[in-house]
Amino acid sequence: MNEHILVCVAWPYAKTSTHVGQVAGAYLPADTFARYHRMAGDQVLMVSGSDEHGTPIMVESERLGISPREFVANYHRQITEVWERLGISWDLYTETGTQNHYQITQDFFLTLHDKGYIFKDSMQSAYCPTDRRFLPDRYVEGTCPLCGYTGARGDQCDNCGHTLDPIDLLDAKCKLCGSKDSKLEMRMTEHFFLDLPKLQEPLMQWLEHGKEHWRPNTLAFAMNWLKEGLRARAITRDLDWGVPIPLEGYEDKRIYVWFDAVIGYYSASVEWAEKHGNPEAWKTWWVPGQVEPPVKPYYFIGKDNIPFHTIIWPAMLLGYGNRNLPYDVPANEFMTMSGAKASSSRGNAIWTKDVLEKYGADTIRYYLSAAAPEGRDSDFTFDEMIRRNNDELVATYGNVVHRTLTFLQSKFGGVVPQPQTLRPVDQAILDELDNGFRVVGEQISHCHFKEGLNSAMIVARAANRYLDEQAPWKQIKVDREAAGTTIYTIIQVLSGLHLLFCPYLPFSSQKLHGYLGFEGDVATQAWEPQTIPAGITLPKPAPLFPKLEEAVAATE
Repeated sequence: MNEHILVCVAWPYAKTSTHVGQVAGAYLPADTFARYHRMAGDQVLMVSGSDEHGTPIMVESERLGISPREFVANYHRQITEVWERLGISWDLYTETGTQNHYQITQDFFLTLHDKGYIFKDSMQSAYCPTDRRFLPDRYVEGTCPLCGYTGARGDQCDNCGHTLDPIDLLDAKCKLCGSKDSKLEMRMTEHFFLDLPKLQEPLMQWLEHGKEHWRPNTLAFAMNWLKEGLRARAITRDLDWGVPIPLEGYEDKRIYVWFDAVIGYYSASVEWAEKHGNPEAWKTWWVPGQVEPPVKPYYFIGKDNIPFHTIIWPAMLLGYGNRNLPYDVPANEFMTMSGAKASSSRGNAIWTKDVLEKYGADTIRYYLSAAAPEGRDSDFTFDEMIRRNNDELVATYGNVVHRTLTFLQSKFGGVVPQPQTLRPVDQAILDELDNGFRVVGEQISHCHFKEGLNSAMIVARAANRYLDEQAPWKQIKVDREAAGTTIYTIIQVLSGLHLLFCPYLPFSSQKLHGYLGFEGDVATQAWEPQTIPAGITLPKPAPLFPKLEEAVAATE
């Protein structure tokens, strides 16, 4: 039975372009997942957008002498260009600066407020007397009181993963001015708070049931958070850039960026429905009981966003009422750069747009999928990317494709030969292909993307062995029909391989789709072997993947 799969992907912050660590952590797994499910016949909605609010954007736009809107428009454009070049197949990629998002965020605020899940209180907020402004949590830096990490921020410690408030930090200082002479002050200011303790019990009941498919690290992190006891969190800040508070008397404050960003999954679905001429279609994805089997919402994020997607966003949905909760949160670990966590704010990043300019999109997609930080942190290196491209894409998958199709051109004039009765060895490789569809499909559907890619490559290696063992270049000298049967069989395997790799490698799959005589978009094909009939003439091929010079890595 076909399913409805909602694919929600972390919203990149529109203060920089995207780096390869982000792509490996959230965007590429989500795209692979969505592409597979579409081919498998499921209904898929994949949404995200640029996160455009908060003080960092306001501060940087002030420094450049432009408006925050101009600033985020520039980075939103850069981000969307990267998605297009990388082949990320959004149903909608939007931004938090839309009127639609403002209205829906304010509706969430008012509904939670009216139901008693948002209350007003005073709090101590970090104030820098040098800059004469209240500071956002991320602009306060100090020592984590829990693990002693000296680079903790006022909202979270990246080392131990705990969320924090600026007042928690030891030796706190302002990141804007970095002044050590001007000590930060903690001043009282009035804000609105999300009453998470009221939602602790329903959250615990939700997390304790039906989460066997969650990654152990993600579930353990969320459960530990709950066992420590939730506390109310401020959801407004002293800013003039962001979603206005929909109550009188708070014109100088805005809804905090983390609260409005997670609502983006919901508002993007509403925007998508409007743009497709069916304004009520969003309900299929968000209101329980609309379809059977029930919708499965997946959230693809990095591990630093686990609390927001396993605790805070589900709490907001529970408080709002009658909305689908996450089915799975396949959070990845970090992809490091030479052993250090990738961070655009700290200048330790390899920008995706720069890599795309030098290497093909599928080379990048393959390497980031193969080296994905699924169960533990992984490290990006140009040496390893080039090695995998040359040893695996070129020498294994590309090799069997090119050998087969060039042999077909030179010995059969490009015409797919008529086979004799298939021999056991021919049937064995076709059976391995059939099994590949089952195994790769299961692994992708369970969010085991590295295993899925490896299983597809196992079929490619088996195809190479079959071709080597049958040696049609020798067969044709003594038995042309036997050689024809071998070539017919291996072409059927190539037909299957280009579909097995399609969720991972859409560009080369589309190219091979044409080489095999198919028309249209390969991404619309069904997840099953497709027979290429004997007697058709295939076009002349070209290599699927470029071989990369190893010396290039030394220059990066």
